Amino acid sequence: MRYDCVLFDADDTLYDYGMAESHALSHAFSHFRLPTGAQEYAASYQEINRSLWKDLEQGKITSAALRVERFNRLFAAHELKFKPDEFSEAYLRFLGEGTFLIQGAAELCGELAGCRLAIITNGIKDVQQSRIKGSPLSEVFEAIIISEETGYQKPETGIFDYAFEKLKLADKRKVLMVGDSLTSDIQGGINYGIDTCWFNPLGKPGDPEITPTYEIRSLDELLEIVNE
Repeated sequence: MRYDCVLFDADDTLYDYGMAESHALSHAFSHFRLPTGAQEYAASYQEINRSLWKDLEQGKITSAALRVERFNRLFAAHELKFKPDEFSEAYLRFLGEGTFLIQGAAELCGELAGCRLAIITNGIKDVQQSRIKGSPLSEVFEAIIISEETGYQKPETGIFDYAFEKLKLADKRKVLMVGDSLTSDIQGGINYGIDTCWFNPLGKPGDPEITPTYEIRSLDELLEIVNE
């Protein structure tokens, strides 16, 4: 194998975050007796959430603040009377049930059985652990490394230091970072000096300032890269 260890991002790389988010919003709004809320406000929520996660990557907001602030902004924008902290608590509980996988994820991990696999994610600790442990991939990963418990988030090098120490990795040439985000996963791998693979199923345009080692459209393409 070209690589001894593959570090996977979780959301929108192996796990379908869109489906998990839809599940959580629908159930949270229903819990607060507004069953049409997810349909009415999902687009607005996603825009606010994306913006805040970018702020998190840049160190402008903490994970703890983000989880409530996104609903504070959503409810203020649409004059909804829910309490953001209570809604956030319910939303995160339902989000933890979202064990949906990206097509081909289970098959890929099975084919990579001879390689060390780990998750490195910027997600919320309790939510990510619940989703991963409740999924068909629960026994696949040697380690699940979550930004909230390391004190660093991708693309910071600190989270990769933590991963290398936890996994007792020494040779950066034998480690591959795989993820869907150029600014988080790919930039993080580049910053740390390891090879990167951009999972880009929708064929989004790249960034001339962030160049991954590889780019794939489907997960099964990773097999040839790792095994070559």
